[in-house]
Amino acid sequence: MANSSEGTISMRSSQMPTAENGWVNTIKATDPEAIALVQDLLESQIYCHLSTCSPDGFPWSSPLLFVWDQDLNLYWSSAIAAHHSQNLSQNQGRAMVTVYDAARIKATFFAGNATELTELEPLRQVLRQFDERAQRPTPRQAEDYLGISPRRMYQFTVQQAWVSGDRLLSGGQLIDTKIHLDLATLKAYFSP
Repeated sequence: MANSSEGTISMRSSQMPTAENGWVNTIKATDPEAIALVQDLLESQIYCHLSTCSPDGFPWSSPLLFVWDQDLNLYWSSAIAAHHSQNLSQNQGRAMVTVYDAARIKATFFAGNATELTELEPLRQVLRQFDERAQRPTPRQAEDYLGISPRRMYQFTVQQAWVSGDRLLSGGQLIDTKIHLDLATLKAYFSP
């Protein structure tokens, strides 16, 4: 029994945030408070930061007004010629999105892929969400994001998610940690 117990302690301690694992906590992957923080940040913050990378490795970060849906997809509109749009086009849509509250030092981090929306009905639905979020009607129509238009609407599909964890004292310094969230549990939380 003691050996079994020791094995459990060893396994659990390896899932706690440490310097060796990059200060990432996986024990709290399904923690309701951590998952609720994601919703709080998505609801309270209207801008996200999109991080992209060029094919030759040059990083780029862009603040964007965003909305999201019950499947935890995020949406924004951008000019096709924008640096981040070009990076997405040239790098298979791979990107990171961060939504954060600087006053509380809390953030959620998403890794995934962005694609252009190319059908009218999904575009109309997203535009309605932007109207609600901005609390004013948008002057654009769904057709304004298709064809020869210089703008596109992007859908970001989350493939991995993290949220700010506790700040830990190590060597006299506070270290920020992240909780690597279980994606299925997170998406279930947002589903109706």
